[in-house]
Amino acid sequence: MQSKINLNIIVKAIGILLTIEGVFVLLSLPFSIYYSNPDFSQIHLFQPGRDFWPMLLSSAIMITVGLIITWFYRRASPALSKREGFIIVTSSWIVISLFGAIPFFLSGDIPSYTDAFFETMSGFTTTGATILNDIEAMPKGLLFWRSMTHWIGGMGIIVLSLAILPFFGIGGMSLFVAEVPGPTPDKLHPRITATAKRLWGIYVLLTFVETLLLMAGGMDLFNGLTHSFGTMATGGFSPKNTSIAEFSPYIQYIIVLFMIFAGTNFSLHYLALNGRIKEVFRNEEYRYFLRILGAFTLLITLFLIFNGFGDWEESFRKGMFQVVSIVTTTGYITSDYLSWPASLWVIIFMLMFIGGSAGSTGGGIKVMRQLLLFKNGFLELKRMIHPNAIIPVRFNQKTVGRNVIYNILSFFVLYMIIFAISIVVMALVMGLDFETAVGSVAATIGNIGPGIGGVGPVENYAAIPVAGKWFLTFLMLIGRLELFTVLILLSPNFWK
Repeated sequence: MQSKINLNIIVKAIGILLTIEGVFVLLSLPFSIYYSNPDFSQIHLFQPGRDFWPMLLSSAIMITVGLIITWFYRRASPALSKREGFIIVTSSWIVISLFGAIPFFLSGDIPSYTDAFFETMSGFTTTGATILNDIEAMPKGLLFWRSMTHWIGGMGIIVLSLAILPFFGIGGMSLFVAEVPGPTPDKLHPRITATAKRLWGIYVLLTFVETLLLMAGGMDLFNGLTHSFGTMATGGFSPKNTSIAEFSPYIQYIIVLFMIFAGTNFSLHYLALNGRIKEVFRNEEYRYFLRILGAFTLLITLFLIFNGFGDWEESFRKGMFQVVSIVTTTGYITSDYLSWPASLWVIIFMLMFIGGSAGSTGGGIKVMRQLLLFKNGFLELKRMIHPNAIIPVRFNQKTVGRNVIYNILSFFVLYMIIFAISIVVMALVMGLDFETAVGSVAATIGNIGPGIGGVGPVENYAAIPVAGKWFLTFLMLIGRLELFTVLILLSPNFWK
């Protein structure tokens, strides 16, 4: 018999996270002030930028509501069960997106709350799908908040709260497992709060280094930070209408490098920073990840050269950038891959189902799951020949339990079923053409952003019907939280 769900701890957790979100909104205000008067010749405190007061008011709403909730439920026990962990993670991501949309809506720059929520959920889930037709017309403060939603969601607001607050110390592992992507989340320390601190420490360090390198290539602080946020979160929001095509080859190569870092398991970065480089390159998932990037980069580069899309360097850069961007689910673009030969954009579409490494900020199915599926598939052939033999699946020279294999098989089947059903919904119910329906579903459930058809790399999601936008935000959420965390709440057994 299951114990009663502790609603007090759930509500208090949401209050704490809302307060944290409100503080993050305040970090966007300096950019609103500066870009309204970049030479500081005449600062109008009461007219610092049309986004200043909407963001300040939004922050006040979040912090006030968060503190009130936290105060009323201050005596809630910090002990968490697995059920409460699932509820907190799913509900908190929905709530922070609902409140995170307020600055866009109050400013009037996104007058439809549906569009504002779509943009915000796309940010927090690091999807990078946008409804904006002219991104550069947005005030800089709002654009900074838009990119910051990526950065918060990339490593996870729950993991951030575990790192900075002792509140979730008891039962924090339930939250960590429910939010961190991958079939088997890695712990870098026996204490989950220490693991969260290490993960966020590495995340901040890589963001800082990338920002410096981008600024060395000619970006200002605003562009350096916003593009680093989008890269390290594998999100893809750029404050430029043409995304990364706006910038020099140096900038593009730097972003490729850090997209690879972001798509790599962060526990490997921890090993590398501690001088254990050999262990990094012995990791099977990492080697498989690099081989995928290398093989498809070479394939697309050759296709582009032979079809006259540029010299070898330009073709290599375009091919590598799009392969890395799609596989890591970042979604940045340097060229319109739908203008390439059809065989190439079909390959790009196939890459949308790979995803980053487990324990990275990348979305998608994940490299580790696919590697274990391949291994198990080949071993099934051996088991058919030797039915009495015990032939376990091994990963990094360790035996993988059958429960992990069953979990991965269930995830893959469920992912494809949801993908197929969602295409029917978007095509038949929402009225999209088949190509756009397929592209929008693949891009949102995989947290990629650009898809094919009417939501391709030079298009956006503005024309999607209102109901379709709400449906796609649901796909973004279940994609970011890896299906089970959200779908388990729809099971009647969960609530009995």
